[in-house]
Amino acid sequence: MFKKILIANRGEIACRVIKTAKAMGIKTVAVYSEADADALHVRMADEAVAIGTAPARESYLVIEKIVAACKATGAEAVHPGYGFLSENMAFAEALKKAKIAFIGPDPHAIHAMGDKIESKKLAREAGVNMVPGFLEVIRDADHAVKIARDIGYPVMIKASAGGGGKGMRVAYNDVEARDGFRSATSEAKSSFGDDRIFIEKFIEEPRHIEIQVLADGHGTCLYLGERECSIQRRHQKVIEEAPSPFLDEKTRAAMGEQAVALARAVQYRSAGTVEFIVDGKRNFYFLEMNTRLQVEHPVTEMVTGLDLVEQMIRVAAGEKLKLKQSDIKLKGWAIEARVYAEDPVRNFLPSIGRLVRYREPKAGSSVRVDSGVYEGAEIGMFYDPMIAKLVTYGADRRAATQAMREALDAFYIRGLNHNMPFLAALLAHERFAAGRLTTGFIAEEFPDGFHGVDLAPEDLADLVAVAAILHHQYELRAHSRGRRFHSNGNAVAGKWVVKLGTEKHQVTLAETAAGFAVLDGRQSRELVSDWKLGDVLWRGRIDGRSITVQIDRIGIGYRLTYAGAQANLLVLTPRAAELDQHMLVKQPPDMSRYLLSPMPGLLVSLAVAEEQEVKAGEELCVVEAMKMMNILRAERDGKVAKIHAKSGDSLAVDQVIVEFA
Repeated sequence: MFKKILIANRGEIACRVIKTAKAMGIKTVAVYSEADADALHVRMADEAVAIGTAPARESYLVIEKIVAACKATGAEAVHPGYGFLSENMAFAEALKKAKIAFIGPDPHAIHAMGDKIESKKLAREAGVNMVPGFLEVIRDADHAVKIARDIGYPVMIKASAGGGGKGMRVAYNDVEARDGFRSATSEAKSSFGDDRIFIEKFIEEPRHIEIQVLADGHGTCLYLGERECSIQRRHQKVIEEAPSPFLDEKTRAAMGEQAVALARAVQYRSAGTVEFIVDGKRNFYFLEMNTRLQVEHPVTEMVTGLDLVEQMIRVAAGEKLKLKQSDIKLKGWAIEARVYAEDPVRNFLPSIGRLVRYREPKAGSSVRVDSGVYEGAEIGMFYDPMIAKLVTYGADRRAATQAMREALDAFYIRGLNHNMPFLAALLAHERFAAGRLTTGFIAEEFPDGFHGVDLAPEDLADLVAVAAILHHQYELRAHSRGRRFHSNGNAVAGKWVVKLGTEKHQVTLAETAAGFAVLDGRQSRELVSDWKLGDVLWRGRIDGRSITVQIDRIGIGYRLTYAGAQANLLVLTPRAAELDQHMLVKQPPDMSRYLLSPMPGLLVSLAVAEEQEVKAGEELCVVEAMKMMNILRAERDGKVAKIHAKSGDSLAVDQVIVEFA
């Protein structure tokens, strides 16, 4: 077994590999860019080596620097994680030449499966079901349109070297095929240095279901069940689960056998994933093979009881798998939600900044958090905006879902925007509960984007009761310390008016043996909690129901977060409530004449000039952020009055780019 390994990655996956290595008694080496000097993976590793400046192309993607770090520290093997160099054949070959083990497949397998065009040809030869498509090189946009017409719309335009949803577009007509080819080519070149594109039939109402495979160098190749990854946004997975609520045993076995056949065809060794598109009749078609550990591997670990990183390390060290296919049993249910630094109500634009407050839900048998951050850490613009992966487990799908909803309520992040309100909305959706999933789920259920969560009246009434108790306890403390405010007598009496939006609730509180009874109108609630003043989470029971509410004090009011929704509440004395109706509301400034940068990023190009007339839908500029090209278009007809930025400028969020007359 190896004595020391280097992790050629960063963030949560580097931390996750380090944990397993330490459990195996293996020393670890971290590598880091200037931007990651204070990162968690650097702190966790036994040693750390600086490898360059912040841009990945100058640090994490430089093969020579990784190999040099191995030699300098005596690392015998490298785990690449996912992304960066994890599927780079040249990297695997360079390590082999340096006599350093690669904790992953052999270079020939990476090459065979890394090119999506060639991998489909190999899959066809191995007898794997295929989607109709054009696998040769596409010359230009006109050629793309012709191919799309021949295949028949809708089609999927994809980067041959792509991954992570980058370089992918769905086209339903000639215009979309032409635009999609241009955008996909640009993203592919920027992200992967390879602008080759292929086109295949887009399966309507598709599910994205993948099979985890595990193989050693002694002839054993297994499939470890499937993962349902259909809930995606812009082809980027958002929620994954194992097993799939759709597959039956017959289909699961057929998919697993085809995945193993493909792995054997390329003499695969290590953990890998074969991805399929599955239609409504359980027909399945090969999509691609990822020759690395997947982001969503924890759900497979939860239902199989296996540590995939440990298995990868043992295989790379030449050990034989101690498992047979009959040993693989799926027990229970696991769900993973990706927590990203992005603003879901602003079309999921990246949100960079410092994690001013960061508290993960308590880990246990039903909750796992894979993260690479800590309170005070910064999410920058150079890398993926993932904050953490939240994984929950239950005896069945319903239990795993409930555990996830409760864990999201307890996950407290402040300092930047995040997507947890959206995750909560997905998990609460009746279609998710029914398991009626497709890759179009988000687009179909949120066609106009995500605009927040609306709580039921009963939930809002719960928040009114919680706010009243919070304020009451703060005021009781003030009264006990002899502070003389107008509300102190009211605190003793327990009479408050809770303002929620335009509604005002007359509330009376009374202490009980276990907590408080809260009378709101004619309805009474009993609230029990061990909450202490200053705690950011109110955990307790309301009439026997468990509930966790996040608390922020906003001025003299409270912002409560529950089930993905936020509610601003103001707790007043009856007299203050009478006077409150005379308070003026400040109106926000009118910014409709300006095109603002919706995210921090690079202004790649400007398509307009001063005095130019523009039409609704016309391209104005392209902003690159987190390696994604975002085309900003005119919302209505108008005339450009002034250009405030130029191509190549680094933009801050809400920075003015164009001013209209």
